[in-house]
Amino acid sequence: MQTCPECGEKIVGRSDKKFCSDACRNSYNNRINKDTTNLMRNINYQLRKNHRILTDCNIDGKTKILKSKLLALGFSFEYFTQIVVYKNASEYRFVYDQGYKFLEDDWILLVKNISN
Repeated sequence: MQTCPECGEKIVGRSDKKFCSDACRNSYNNRINKDTTNLMRNINYQLRKNHRILTDCNIDGKTKILKSKLLALGFSFEYFTQIVVYKNASEYRFVYDQGYKFLEDDWILLVKNISN
């Protein structure tokens, strides 16, 4: 007889059954994947927050804003989805379809990528 890897109870039923119940299966998988899930959850939360801030600040599709204003809103410059370097060597960082470029004197140019 097999025993449940989560609670140690005997498994009754099909011969290929690995857990005694759905609750034990869920508990086991949640425990195993906890660190990875928390890391991804935190990163995805910050990406969604950054996207929301850029979307709210960039109503016209192209806007200039001070870096300090974005920081005050909770924007994190560490989290973005891609870097695009154009032919003129301009580097934009994107959070999905919302992008930004660093300008002089702590100004940031916000753009929206309409090709997506």
